[in-house]
Amino acid sequence: MNTTKLNTFQNSWYQPGGNALSRVLWYTCNALIMKSGLPGSSWRAFLLRVFGATVGKSVVIKPRVSIKYPWRLRVGEYTWIGEGCWIDNLGNVAIGAHCCLSQGSMLLCGNHNYKKTTFDLMVGEITLEDGVWIGAQALVAPGITCHNHSILTAGSIATKNLDAYGIYTGNPAVKVRERNIEE
Repeated sequence: MNTTKLNTFQNSWYQPGGNALSRVLWYTCNALIMKSGLPGSSWRAFLLRVFGATVGKSVVIKPRVSIKYPWRLRVGEYTWIGEGCWIDNLGNVAIGAHCCLSQGSMLLCGNHNYKKTTFDLMVGEITLEDGVWIGAQALVAPGITCHNHSILTAGSIATKNLDAYGIYTGNPAVKVRERNIEE
């Protein structure tokens, strides 16, 4: 039987974007500023834009948010990113307008191929279409699209695409009902 051999792991094919200096500057800003407990959203949005993110108007970014690579991030207007969210965007992440990422939620673009002895890195993009709600402590796996107004409930894990207006729960998340939005 084969075994995992982490000493053979290499991901030299992966290109994070930005140059070495911009990555070092961003890591520093992310660690000292974005992940701080300091209140305020507009200065966080400004900082993300400076580092290449596309951030729509009136986006709320709470304290202790961590973003791997801002140049791989698009956020639509009126979206809320809750306290302690982690956007581990090794791949591109597109978040639509009027979305809510509740506290502690995670968008995870990278994973490893457990079937290979070399434990190869795998990267996938994540798309949250307009009106999506990702519950507290929920996780969206690489390569997933959460279609318009879908909900991933607290603590759930999306390993497959979420249908528009579907409400999903569990690990792995399964659809439990339709979302009806009243005026």
